[in-house]
Parts: sequence; C-alpha cells; structure tokens
Amino acid sequence: MALNIVLIEPEIPNNTGNIGRLALASDSKLHLVKPFGFEIDDTRLKRAGLDYWQHLDVVFYENIEEFFNVNKNEKMVFLSSHGTKNHWNIPFEDNLFLVFGKESVGLPKQVTEAHSENLFKIPLYNNHVRSLNLANAVGIVVYEGLKYLKK
Repeated sequence: MALNIVLIEPEIPNNTGNIGRLALASDSKLHLVKPFGFEIDDTRLKRAGLDYWQHLDVVFYENIEEFFNVNKNEKMVFLSSHGTKNHWNIPFEDNLFLVFGKESVGLPKQVTEAHSENLFKIPLYNNHVRSLNLANAVGIVVYEGLKYLKK
C-alpha cells in the first residue's frame, strides 16, 4: 500500500464512490469518517465505484475523534484551500495519510488550526473558483504522491 486517503464526513456519494475506485487503482487504503451525507449502501456510491467496491481496502470510523485516536501515531498531511503550502511540497512517503474535508466546508477549523504546519493546498489560478471537486482534488494529490513512491 502506498498512501491512505482519508475523507472526513463526506457528503456526496458519487465523489466517495469515485474516490473508492481511485483508492483501489492506486493501491491506497480508504478511511471514511462518519457522519456521512448519504447511506453507505447508496446506489450512487456503488454506481460511481462500479463493481470495484468489494475489492477496496476501506476502514470506517464513527467520528473524527475515533479516527485521530486510532491513528495518533501516523504521519498525516491535511488538504485545505486555507493551506499556505502547495501540494507539490508534501513530503510523500509510504503509508502517509492524506486527509480531506467534506465537500461543503472542507476540514473543521479545529483540525486546520491544530495541524497548520502540515496544511497544504492545490493552487487555483482563477479567482472565480473557490475550490476543486473533492474527487478531482484527491486524484491530483494521490497521483502526485505516486510519482515519488512508485519510481
């Protein structure tokens, strides 16, 4: 396994399904932190993940506190539009946790404040765009990491 993809309280089943497929394709583990904005058996989630979902290495957490307690000794980076460093500067290594927030508001403020030294962003080059689609953002960062890890 190369990377860990963490979705904190994902809201859109299609995004989560697509990210699940990406996790499998990149040999990454998916971590899903409740509450979700959908039911895990939602047909849109399954449709976006196609028939790959059964092969996915996925871990579920009841809440953000459980996620941080279980993974307290893991190396993590956090992706947010409020980051000051670009994702190109992430110190990628095997088993790194890439933590993303929910689609509507991103990561909780207490998370971005507590981990500001490990807060990264994907640069946007047009002022009319506030953020990227979550599935696109995850894809950008995961494959940037694989560029370094799969040489």
